[in-house]
Amino acid sequence: MCGLAGFLQANGLVSEQPHALAARMGERIAHRGPDDSGVWLDANAGISLAHRRLSILDLSPAGHQPMVSVSGRYVIVFNGEIYNHLGLRRELGNIEWRGHSDTETVLAGFEAWGIETMLKKVVGMFAIALWDRTERVLTLARDRMGEKPLYYGWQGNTFLFGSELKALKAHPAFRGEIDRDALTLLLRHNYIPAPYSIYKGIHKLPQGTWLQIPSIMGMNVAKETAPQAYWSLRDVVHAGQAAPFVGSDTEAVDALEARLKSSIGLQMMADVPLGAFLSGGVDSSTVVALMQAQSNRPVKTFTIGFNESGYNEAEDAKTVASHLGTEHTELYIPPQETINVIPKLPSLYDEPFSDSSQIPTFLVSQMARRHVTVSLSGDAGDELFGGYNRYFQGHKIWHKIRIVPRPLRSLVAMMITSVSPQRLDRFAEAFSSVMPGELRAGRAGDKLHKLAEVIDKESPEALYKTLVSHWKSPSSVVLDSSEPPTVITDNSQWADLDDFTLQMMYLDTMTYLPDDILVKVDRAAMGMSLETRVPFLDHNVVEFAWGLPLSLKVRNGQGKWILRQVLYKYVPKEFIERPKMGFGIPIDSWLRGPLKDWAEALLDEKRLIAEGFFNPAPIRKKWAEHLSGKRNWQYHLWDVLIFQAWIEAQGH
Repeated sequence: MCGLAGFLQANGLVSEQPHALAARMGERIAHRGPDDSGVWLDANAGISLAHRRLSILDLSPAGHQPMVSVSGRYVIVFNGEIYNHLGLRRELGNIEWRGHSDTETVLAGFEAWGIETMLKKVVGMFAIALWDRTERVLTLARDRMGEKPLYYGWQGNTFLFGSELKALKAHPAFRGEIDRDALTLLLRHNYIPAPYSIYKGIHKLPQGTWLQIPSIMGMNVAKETAPQAYWSLRDVVHAGQAAPFVGSDTEAVDALEARLKSSIGLQMMADVPLGAFLSGGVDSSTVVALMQAQSNRPVKTFTIGFNESGYNEAEDAKTVASHLGTEHTELYIPPQETINVIPKLPSLYDEPFSDSSQIPTFLVSQMARRHVTVSLSGDAGDELFGGYNRYFQGHKIWHKIRIVPRPLRSLVAMMITSVSPQRLDRFAEAFSSVMPGELRAGRAGDKLHKLAEVIDKESPEALYKTLVSHWKSPSSVVLDSSEPPTVITDNSQWADLDDFTLQMMYLDTMTYLPDDILVKVDRAAMGMSLETRVPFLDHNVVEFAWGLPLSLKVRNGQGKWILRQVLYKYVPKEFIERPKMGFGIPIDSWLRGPLKDWAEALLDEKRLIAEGFFNPAPIRKKWAEHLSGKRNWQYHLWDVLIFQAWIEAQGH
């Protein structure tokens, strides 16, 4: 796990030496690789490469980057881990290896098989910049599921690229013009999806693609080819639906267990201490259980706890850890220590990112890094195996409401939202004996308000878009903006699926997973020089999961049925069966309490007008309603607050 950066100059030289400039770009992401650094350049071709290394495999100097291939043709900077690299070495045959790093394996594969073929062979997570000294072509590539980040773009006649935006900002050609259209996407989703970034002209390389840029030294034009897919989730989905798994339930459970064991076994490979995050939920508990089953010593597991009711999973994690016999570490975080993370967010995430679970993710990463250098996580279980409530509740809601005339549904929605969540909570508590189970589990008012947002929709597609949106009309909030198309709004990018539950799972895997979940974990962990690995994202597991019938994922109104059956071989069912909690913090009450003054300063109407990014009226209205308790607008307000804190940190 490392960080990479570099630039390709089309015409003219920068004022300072390119070696020093590349080194400075690398220094900006030193947290991604504190163990070693390196720079390689070819002034005649206009290419400079920088690398920061977090040593995981081959701790010797033989793993140093930038690394030049044996023939001298290729030079690489690489961020990630290739879990099958030892198998690839055997396939490559009789080669005199200089060390045992996966970087050297990747280079040899590019030489032997070509770039696209090698990308298809690897199992792992990665971002790669590869310079071909013969053809004078720069290749950028990103792993299939988007675990590792890679930004790029022309700024004038200089092509910049790097693991994080702060590396690009270190180059004098970087312009830093805010993309207001991308800002609308932040307000809708709490993240900015690929290929967009917060800056004009700077893109995120989409997952599963590679991009080539020829050297155009001495020319006055910037040339760039479009990203090409070497692996497509859409193709995987179609293949899985065309040839689904046909065995029994038991055979399916055993087959999934075998694939997960294989993936986890490969991802336990490291020359440094390794552990796992453990929340006590289905996904992380499954990962830890299969780790412990393949380890001859207790696996190190990590959990943080909160004293706030409804946000603490530490006790559940402790129960699972005790049963599995792991070496468990837990840390209860007081509210003020959690709040103290907020000023770090603009630097940690580089562009505005407002999933508030980024805060506990950073705290558990900080704790884990004191003990290990690598930590496995259970992310992606929800997307692959149907874990989110919308996968079964969304279908149920649409099935019930579609027979009711839409005007009547709109009237009911208006009646619900006219009552504050707090009053609805009190009503639900008073009549709990006759309330549906999901409303007896707490926060009934918020759940009813969310229901009101979707019951008047004209189609399941519109219902889904509402479920994954915060601000429903963000272009009316961001001045001089137009919301750009995304995978969610462009139906031509959807998979050909008859069942909309499956379509939701596909869309989440294409957007929410790489652009929210994986961003959150990567930046939080790498900010502490901690490598994270996600066993569910081995493409062999992903491809198997998409061949499974939906009935093996969602059954009897509950998600992740097949994953639960794997887990129950190792952990008693009663340890796991409880309402899904999520990994969050009480932003709603904090905005009315300890964060109130901070938020008021950032949302000050005069300030909003002076900065010129937002229309103050809808923001101030939601802020007033939130403070009064009439509505809970925590997500909408947090989107704006995070941007405001970020733009302040940029010195604008």
